[in-house]
Amino acid sequence: MKTYKFEVFTTVIEKNIREGIFKPGHKLPSVRELREQYQTSISTIQNGYEYLIIRGLVESVPKSGYYVSNRLELTTPQVKAKHRPVVRDAIFKHHLGLTTSLRAGRKFSEFNVAAPGDLLIPQKLLLRTMQQVIREQSAGLLRYYPSNGSVELKNNIVKRAAAYQAVINPDELLITDGALQALYISLAAVCEAGDVIAVESPCVFSVLEVIRVLNLKVIEIPIDPKTGFDVDFFKKACHNNAVKAAVLTPNFHNPTGLTLTDEQKMALLSIAHRYNVALIENDIYGDLNFHGQRPSTIKRFDDSGLVLSYSSYAKTLAPGIRLGWLSAGKFMQRAEQIKFALGSTVSPLYQETVNRLLSGSSYERHVRAFRMQLAKNAYFAINLIAANFPEKTSIITPSGGYNIWVKMPDDTDMTYFYDQCEKIGVRFTPGYTFSFSGAFDKNFRVVFADKFSPKRIEAIKLAGQRSR
Repeated sequence: MKTYKFEVFTTVIEKNIREGIFKPGHKLPSVRELREQYQTSISTIQNGYEYLIIRGLVESVPKSGYYVSNRLELTTPQVKAKHRPVVRDAIFKHHLGLTTSLRAGRKFSEFNVAAPGDLLIPQKLLLRTMQQVIREQSAGLLRYYPSNGSVELKNNIVKRAAAYQAVINPDELLITDGALQALYISLAAVCEAGDVIAVESPCVFSVLEVIRVLNLKVIEIPIDPKTGFDVDFFKKACHNNAVKAAVLTPNFHNPTGLTLTDEQKMALLSIAHRYNVALIENDIYGDLNFHGQRPSTIKRFDDSGLVLSYSSYAKTLAPGIRLGWLSAGKFMQRAEQIKFALGSTVSPLYQETVNRLLSGSSYERHVRAFRMQLAKNAYFAINLIAANFPEKTSIITPSGGYNIWVKMPDDTDMTYFYDQCEKIGVRFTPGYTFSFSGAFDKNFRVVFADKFSPKRIEAIKLAGQRSR
């Protein structure tokens, strides 16, 4: 997986800042010094410093140089919720009006829909590629494709996964109508109604709805605000209960943006092997790292077939590209049957369009630019929230993906807060939609996958001011 040239030196600078070797106000090496040290171009060094400025780590002083930022650390550790392994029926509060729908006649600044905004979608690239595909394939796009998906597309997905060291068998790969269908197939292939599964807590509400539809019982595994999915808690849950499967997002978790280390991923896999628990891995944000190498998947470490890994192109290309994939491991035969029952063919036009993008360098070029824009948006949003919301508001800084997880002070009247948001025309995703347990009432999610227009900036400012 390609990285940016400037990461050779920005990684070193960031490490020194994080470890306190470079203190606030410390003057950093000049562009020319770094160019000579790393034998690279001036533009590469300048791009690297711009990246560090975007992240809020570095400040530029005209005619003087670059310095470690004097700003306070914006991320406040959130208090870890107290949990115990409780098996729950999947009865979900139906409060999705504030999470997904626009009310008639009103215009909102939406920070609640986890999809790229129109200005971040590569419209010209997608439409040009679609037109090429239609000209070349014409009526062939109107026929059924193989029920498991285009062979060429699957081979390209396998090749790309190999770049981040994930070994996927093309014979265990299904092309699906998006990520949510891949999740549904995974759970239906592994579980029966009434089975117990483990889910991360908080957990995105669309996953919880699939669980509810399948009549499964859940144990919520807490997400530590610093380390992510609580591996020890998961082990205890598996020891005390007949857990059939676990659904988790190890890379850029929604909503916290946290990523598990390779050691944590291998520990999870070890527990899964011990208790024969299928791991259903959601990797839809895996390509959207803000810096460093693309993170590994749990699938990379699995040779048993217990890991089902899925992703889609709705998050990296456009929400209307309803094309995902599922690597079903040893559950392939059952997954294949369920997929056929749900509809045998994913849109040939989408399959051929994505296949063409993956065959060349177009997809990689787009993703590299897109993730940099997301990083810029993330740190802009964090600074905006920190400057305008109450002092004790805590924020988990994401390392990739789309989402910021915010916790309001304990004395905040959240009903009043959401009412004020409605009045000023801004919409966040309420924290109570991320759990069956009723937890996270003081939290909300902010999606930053759109341009920050003056109207959107003002909406966040007003929301913060009205919450005080």
